Amino acid sequence: MVPGSRVSNLADDLQAALTAARKSRNKDRTQLLGTVLAALKNRALEQNRPPTNDDVLEILQKGVKMRRESVEQYMAGGREDLAGQERAEIRIIEEFLPPAADPEEIRAAVRAAIADGAADIGKVMGRVVPQFKGRADGKVIQQIVRTELSLG
Repeated sequence: MVPGSRVSNLADDLQAALTAARKSRNKDRTQLLGTVLAALKNRALEQNRPPTNDDVLEILQKGVKMRRESVEQYMAGGREDLAGQERAEIRIIEEFLPPAADPEEIRAAVRAAIADGAADIGKVMGRVVPQFKGRADGKVIQQIVRTELSLG
């Protein structure tokens, strides 16, 4: 995502969405967005500074990751109802995240890093992960890196 584009107003977008959810009396959306904004406020207090765009993205990504783990646990426990609720929350959070990176785009960046001399997983990850911050899960990137390194 280009600096100064959609991400720059992400905290404001979250606050506006919370206000709209309250006005429409959407209890689930209001509760979720309130939780996200509370986490953002906690981050600001911990760091004694206003949250950056990266802070907002990190909080949103952690929320998605946590809920995906919950979906797996609920499915293993036979609780489809609770898994469905978590999936709904994931969809709401994803509305505020930048579009996901295409795996082929990640693969091209990994190949470029390898071609530039990064020969082990740590060095490749160190070069590639910052390029896809907020747009790709680290596990996905790591899987592509491992595949590309094994292909030599």
